[in-house]
Amino acid sequence: MAGPSRVDLVTTDGFLFPNRVLEARDLLGRKGFPESYDVRALIQFMTEVKAGQGAVHAPVYSHQAYDIAPGDFQVVDRPDIVIVEGLNVLQAGDGGGRPARVFVSDFFDFSIYIDADESDIEHWYVARFLTLRETVFRDPRSYFHRYAALGETEAVATAHEIWHTINGVNLRENIKPTRERARLVLEKGGDHAVRRVRLRRI
Repeated sequence: MAGPSRVDLVTTDGFLFPNRVLEARDLLGRKGFPESYDVRALIQFMTEVKAGQGAVHAPVYSHQAYDIAPGDFQVVDRPDIVIVEGLNVLQAGDGGGRPARVFVSDFFDFSIYIDADESDIEHWYVARFLTLRETVFRDPRSYFHRYAALGETEAVATAHEIWHTINGVNLRENIKPTRERARLVLEKGGDHAVRRVRLRRI
């Protein structure tokens, strides 16, 4: 009798360029935008996994350090299922504004886009920022430790400012346009419950 399937989850955060590279290219303020990812490395990783190679290494991203963790890797060794999660998995560029010959999604058997109204996403972002201000940001080793000292009103204003100048822009310009490339779209309401399901026929 077959045992349970082995499943690995890989996030594309690990394929962001290190901060030193982003700083040299004046891209640190655009982290998460297409040009901030090492798309070639991600494509190479997907190629090796899809080919069934053993012990394929994926870089690891530290949210505490807000940077790639040097020398730290996730090893993907021929699992039954690989889930690849990230903002850029359905994008059709190479990160430099040019159309790519090979897309990350070319390696997927099935793709899912989690959708929601932008107002709800912004609300969730602000709530998450306030939670992190009371937890992770209080660690002196955190890249965002400076936000721990903000009062609630100032923290809310800061979160909205980040959303309107960075995250919201990325959502509208780069993430939302990929929605129609997904096989399955799950639309969430403000309470996080799925209220609509759309399956694209092939």
